[in-house]
Amino acid sequence: MKIKISTKVEQNIEQVWNQFDVNLLKKLSPPFPPVKVLHYIGHQIGEKVSFELNFFIFKQKWESEITDNRIDENERYFIDEGRILPFFLKYWKHKHRIVKSNSGSKIIDEIEFKTPSILTDYIFYPLLYLQFLYRKPIYQKLFRV
Repeated sequence: MKIKISTKVEQNIEQVWNQFDVNLLKKLSPPFPPVKVLHYIGHQIGEKVSFELNFFIFKQKWESEITDNRIDENERYFIDEGRILPFFLKYWKHKHRIVKSNSGSKIIDEIEFKTPSILTDYIFYPLLYLQFLYRKPIYQKLFRV
């Protein structure tokens, strides 16, 4: 399944890119499940990002690896791919894009995921979509001029 959410922001791509760090990651985490960042250095190829998802009665580890990135004057992005995933995911690929726009930039989250079955893909689609839709007002607030 694929999810794509685009958010227009006021700051240029360089300003936004320079703020893509662990502090932003913590601000973007939705209230449920609570997320604890275990490891995050940056978004260079080969770096790992790991979290702990707290479902209250149990916890799940999530680890991703940065597998690609690009920096030029019109677009910057990095891709993280799941290596250790929570029980409800079998595949995860997330492309974090920042694209030049006339008056600012666009932050685009492109997600590909698979769950154990096509049925659970459709069940989890709206849940994951809402998790990323949650980011839009945060991006808009944080990336004002």
